[in-house]
Amino acid sequence: MHYIEPHYTWRQLYIASDDPLSPFYGREYSEFELSQTIYNHYIHPQWDAFGSNTLYLKILFVNYDRHYCVIELLGEWNDTLYNDVMFFYRNVIEELLMQNIRYFILIGENVLEFHSDTTDYYEEWFDDLGGDGWIICLNFRDHVVREFTDANIDYYLAFGGSFDELAWRSLLPDQLFERMNSLITKRLEY
Repeated sequence: MHYIEPHYTWRQLYIASDDPLSPFYGREYSEFELSQTIYNHYIHPQWDAFGSNTLYLKILFVNYDRHYCVIELLGEWNDTLYNDVMFFYRNVIEELLMQNIRYFILIGENVLEFHSDTTDYYEEWFDDLGGDGWIICLNFRDHVVREFTDANIDYYLAFGGSFDELAWRSLLPDQLFERMNSLITKRLEY
């Protein structure tokens, strides 16, 4: 697992540790020292810990003028044992909401499992968007999407085949946002 790096092509555009408005402002990273683990498997040192034992993330891009962010996730999303959504919401999302971020693109191709508990924090996040924002889950594995659906969390998170077919790495962040915004707008029109 230590070979799986966060997407780095956009680093010339945004670095969360250099952004004074980011929850990870001032964080320093090692390129060589492996210290973080998921179930005794070391992970790449560029991933950010936010309180979870099994889920890590990297804020890949934030556009404060257009009110969106792109977050890549790694690991197991476990609300049952570790209440990952609470840590994610309280330690990352609330900070972004305070900066008026209303559109969230979550990249989940490296989320291996999801274990649900309650929907309270998903509901709170959704309510805090006030009807003028959205949360899109992009490239999550099919079985993880089914696990979200089985837990009735898919009401709060937008999934879909057309999202998963998108080669997001080939796009610039604003292009990705426009594509996601267009897809979610079309869905809302139906």
